[in-house]
Amino acid sequence: MSIDELLQAKTSCWMDGSDRNSDVVISSRVRLARNLEGFPFPLALSETRSQEVAQKIKEAIDKAGTKSGDYEFVAMQDITPLERFVLVERHLISPQHVENPVGKGVAIRDDQAVSIMVNEEDHLRIQCLLPGLNLEKAWNTASNADDLLEGELDLAYDEKLGYLTCCPTNTGTGMRASAMVHLPALVMTNQVSKVLGLLPQLGLAVRGLYGEGSQALGNLFQISNQITLGQTETDIITNLSAVTKQIVDKEQETRQVLLREAKEQLEDRVCRAYGTLANARLMPGQEALSLLSDLCLGIDLGIIPRLPANVFTELIVTTSPAHLQYLSGREMSAAIRDIERAKIIRSRMEAQAVD
Repeated sequence: MSIDELLQAKTSCWMDGSDRNSDVVISSRVRLARNLEGFPFPLALSETRSQEVAQKIKEAIDKAGTKSGDYEFVAMQDITPLERFVLVERHLISPQHVENPVGKGVAIRDDQAVSIMVNEEDHLRIQCLLPGLNLEKAWNTASNADDLLEGELDLAYDEKLGYLTCCPTNTGTGMRASAMVHLPALVMTNQVSKVLGLLPQLGLAVRGLYGEGSQALGNLFQISNQITLGQTETDIITNLSAVTKQIVDKEQETRQVLLREAKEQLEDRVCRAYGTLANARLMPGQEALSLLSDLCLGIDLGIIPRLPANVFTELIVTTSPAHLQYLSGREMSAAIRDIERAKIIRSRMEAQAVD
């Protein structure tokens, strides 16, 4: 798949909503931080040295990639700033990876389940992103890509400390595992702060839609491990999976309570969201996320039966600012984006009603 085909695709592997827990767990992600032996960390690299690192990694991916799928390698400086932000909105690269593009790159597997960032905070950031609660599978997939690259590259590793990383909090396994959860019922009933507030005591962190430093919009939260040193990868995955399952149970239980005790109010909220999304002519981004969250809850509970569950993730991505501009082929002001966003959402609602 070429970079143009990848950018124009409206969906990615993680957006299909196929997992049995996809009504609450939108996606599972495992990311491995690795560095090359004999090179300074990316923050201390000159442009020449960063390009040397990128070339070594590209050659390793070319050799190893065919064993685990077809990859497209893209140098950040070879694509436009808008195209970089499309990759951020697709969760294929981090927001930090769009800055200072010289010497940076990303290799993306055809199905977009695996992406390998080059010269982000570390020389290598190997990521697997899958739908639903699939942390173990995401770990196995990322680990397989890691093993193939380690067969081609000398990685910075210490027998006592483990993998050496730019940030000390990543040293050890170098793993960050996370689950993206949709918690509208806990937010509606003012329980979300209490539930998520306990997570730091369990060695977990809560972040927003685009990870560290981002806001929790659309009732979406990322739950991830904080500790990588002194724990095995299995420990991290087991702990995060167990806690996420408890949160899933609490959210599903609260949804059923709302259905029993506040059915009319819940149905009114969902149907108002559907009516606004299907008819609005202006749709600011944060309002769209809030209304799409209510719509998704209605779909999951059978209040809105005509729409597929993955319409939520699909529209969150395709109506994001960079996607709106890239898919339309022109730059837009915020006001024009609000018009275009409303138009795309209306079209999606109408198409499903006809089907």
